Amino acid sequence: MARKMLIDGELNSSAAGEQQYDFDLFVIGAGSGGVRASRTSAAHGAKVAICELPFHPISSEVIGGVGGTCVIRGCVPKKILVYGASFRGEFEDARNFGWELSEQINFNWKKLLHNKTQEIIRLNGIYKRMLTNAGVTMIEGEGKLIDAHVVEVTQPDGSKQQYMARHILIATGSRAQRVKIPGQELAITSDEALSLEELPKRVVILGGGYIAVEFASIWRGMGVTVDLFYRKELPLRGFDDEMRAAVARNLEGRGIKLHPGTNLSELSRTEDGIRVLTDHGEEFIADVVLFATGRSPNTKRLNLEAVGVEVDKTGAIKVDEYSQTTIPSIWAVGDVTNRMNLTPVALMEGTCFSKTVFGGQPTKPDYRDIPCAVFCVPPLSVVGLSEQQALEQAKSDILVYTSSFTPMKNTISGRQEKTIMKIVVDSETERVLGASMCGPDAPEIMQGIAVAIKCGATKAQFDSTVGIHPSAAEEFVTMRTLTRRLTAGDKPKTNL
Repeated sequence: MARKMLIDGELNSSAAGEQQYDFDLFVIGAGSGGVRASRTSAAHGAKVAICELPFHPISSEVIGGVGGTCVIRGCVPKKILVYGASFRGEFEDARNFGWELSEQINFNWKKLLHNKTQEIIRLNGIYKRMLTNAGVTMIEGEGKLIDAHVVEVTQPDGSKQQYMARHILIATGSRAQRVKIPGQELAITSDEALSLEELPKRVVILGGGYIAVEFASIWRGMGVTVDLFYRKELPLRGFDDEMRAAVARNLEGRGIKLHPGTNLSELSRTEDGIRVLTDHGEEFIADVVLFATGRSPNTKRLNLEAVGVEVDKTGAIKVDEYSQTTIPSIWAVGDVTNRMNLTPVALMEGTCFSKTVFGGQPTKPDYRDIPCAVFCVPPLSVVGLSEQQALEQAKSDILVYTSSFTPMKNTISGRQEKTIMKIVVDSETERVLGASMCGPDAPEIMQGIAVAIKCGATKAQFDSTVGIHPSAAEEFVTMRTLTRRLTAGDKPKTNL
């Protein structure tokens, strides 16, 4: 169906031209994408309002708060817990570096939880001030569509107010899913996992994605017994197979019990804890069961169908290359569109939206060569194509360069954990198509590699770059020996 893009100053009917709008832009959802779109649109001269549910620091039941999932119940609090969990390994490694530690090292979960919550409150305030300083009107409450130009906001006291806007942007993000099995109500999601009043002693995690392996690392680092169940042979489906295998080895090496090819079939309450049954007939007892099985777009309460905004079978809002929905005056960015669900991507989409609609520069988000990280311990980070993806898209042979080594720190500490690196190269153009790393500081290193790959760097340019010595990062510019050459149809390797 052909659609007309509705941009600032361009209306789709003469009747619409007679309307008096309260705002040029009304944004539903004050997460990363919504806040960025609001601020950048206001910078282009638009009159902007944004609505969001109130933030309750102690409750994980309300999906709200300026800053959205990333700041309130996602990236930021999770990374704080990862930092906390990482100290366990640091204490263990310190002994061979001359640090004489007492045998008993105590961990205070409540202190970390309190400090994490205070940081979230601080960031929530910063985001509110950023909106105010940008001239954006902040409205507290839950927004839904009434028609193509009207948003109704239900305020915390139950009262309702309607606002007319030339453009409406939906940026309501996503929420954690639950698995439909008997006893599912006994499990928690990542929302609750970030605010548990007591640190559990035994945890069962269902899922093989980044949330599952990150929480497995967090809890294990805090001394918790962790059993991780997932359907595939390796965790982290969609990532490079060699890196997936490396993560699995590291998880096991850190004391996490892996259960590949296994699902949970039933949960029940007992005097000793939660009884967990698997589809293999095994039985486990846990204090906490975490469902880390994906997220769903937050679209159910937006009244989309009545207005004519189309969604796909997952509930994600359908948008074109400019983030415009099937209704020309309504747009959507971030996880609610289920394109590439990463905070920096939502920021990019929000910026492109404001340039397109209010800046006079129609701009499409660029999803090529986006770096990302999994903050397990140690972390995994990638950019560009995996070996599997490169083979699927190959027009010529693929050259794979790898390095597997014991980091200098581990040679002294005695930790049996290797760092793994990989570069994937197009044999014809010599362009570096992708890079990946599993090991300490991987995300910090990969950000720089991402710039090179985004600029189209070749393997020869990597080779001509002088390394920083001694560092792990220098391996990316010293991998001279070809590990293997692959042709379309070959099977990629899964173990170095």
